[in-house]
Amino acid sequence: MDVKKSKATVALMMMFMMLFLVNFPGCFSAASQQPNNKKSTHLKPQNGFHSSFLFPVTGNVYPLGYYSISLSIGNPPKVFEFDIDTGSDLTWVQCDAPCTGCTKPIDHLYKPQKDILVSCEHPSCRVVHFPESPHCEKPDDQCDFEIDYVDHGSVLGVVVADVFSLRFMNGSLIQLPLTFGCAYDLKNPGPYDPPAAGVLGLSNGKASILSQLRSFDLTRNVLGHCLSGKGGGFLFLGDDLIPSGMSWMPVSANSKHYLSSPAEVFFDGKPTGIKDLKVVFDSGSSYTYFGFQVYEGVLNLVRKGLTRKPLDTVQDKALPICWKGTEPFKSVHDVKNYFSTLTLKFKDTQNIQLELQPEAYLIVTEDGNACFGILNGTEAGLGDLNVIGDISLIGKMVVYDNEKQRIGWISADCNRLPNSLDSNYKEDIQQPYAANFGILEENHPKTQGSSESNVRVHNREL
Repeated sequence: MDVKKSKATVALMMMFMMLFLVNFPGCFSAASQQPNNKKSTHLKPQNGFHSSFLFPVTGNVYPLGYYSISLSIGNPPKVFEFDIDTGSDLTWVQCDAPCTGCTKPIDHLYKPQKDILVSCEHPSCRVVHFPESPHCEKPDDQCDFEIDYVDHGSVLGVVVADVFSLRFMNGSLIQLPLTFGCAYDLKNPGPYDPPAAGVLGLSNGKASILSQLRSFDLTRNVLGHCLSGKGGGFLFLGDDLIPSGMSWMPVSANSKHYLSSPAEVFFDGKPTGIKDLKVVFDSGSSYTYFGFQVYEGVLNLVRKGLTRKPLDTVQDKALPICWKGTEPFKSVHDVKNYFSTLTLKFKDTQNIQLELQPEAYLIVTEDGNACFGILNGTEAGLGDLNVIGDISLIGKMVVYDNEKQRIGWISADCNRLPNSLDSNYKEDIQQPYAANFGILEENHPKTQGSSESNVRVHNREL
């Protein structure tokens, strides 16, 4: 994992404003200049911030393995589906440049124009490659990027800036240029090709979409998601939907990922001896991952707790560790009483803990078996890194507050959008369909990679 500072630079802000004024002089629509008079009861605009953005989410942990939203890019706008990923920085979309390894049909790919290419020496290119500097043979070279994922997938492409159409919660529409990746070479080693058009990078890195919106003073550098166990949920950007009574914990200021304070692990309310466990909260990961020793320790406790329970181990293609009952299970609720709660109690906080009830680490497969949704991260290529994935975040509103460098959560009903939305906003929402790509972004986009990877990048010019 690379380390990035979270504070946006003045140069980045000036770059976006210049790009906006020069290339998109008329991009603010009349709707954005004349906000709808009806406002949500949640709205509390302050200090020049118009509002928050709210998006419906589709997907589930099993069997789909992803949660996603859709966004409109270009003029005229075209809708693309994005996997929501708090473990990634740069947003990217599959694009026809042409594309190798793309999973979407050609008419569903993003088609870039040469006049939106970001040059190698442009400030936004330096942001994408931070903390390294981009390797520029000529100042007007295109800004290339490469991202490697720890599941050995990879993405290559070029950095572009194009118009995104976004609607505030108060109903006003805004169109503005944002920097993202046009991905023309995808490699996915997993058993399933990701149907997502791309990945929405939501880390606290400087290249993330949220950091760019913050640089425009359009919203706070805050995001949150509420994932439903029944499928779907919602995602918001901004701080207007933060509920009271949340548990807050500081996150590392020296990482672009949402890295927790050290935690002690309890099982069934009893200490396990596992201490100083740091975890990354990653919505781009379907399941939760622990390093080998922690994984083995937790799995042994789960197995021990099943002694004299009417469950037998069984092979299931869905996950490595599964159990069957006397009859096939229909849902997690049929089996959860056989399992105990796993709790992470975080140090250096005021009694902050993350409770993982059995439904936060179990799935029931199509064959009616109960499977363990905590996986061996070392075996998956994560080393000793511990990741809290979607399965353990279901039924919680999770808020990532980059303004105050903290993360919070609270139990919530994620089955419906907040009922304070204006009806005209609801009607305008596009329903997405997408998939996640990779477990967690491992490296920042490369500039000094192997000669082979550099050839692969620089031989493709738009």
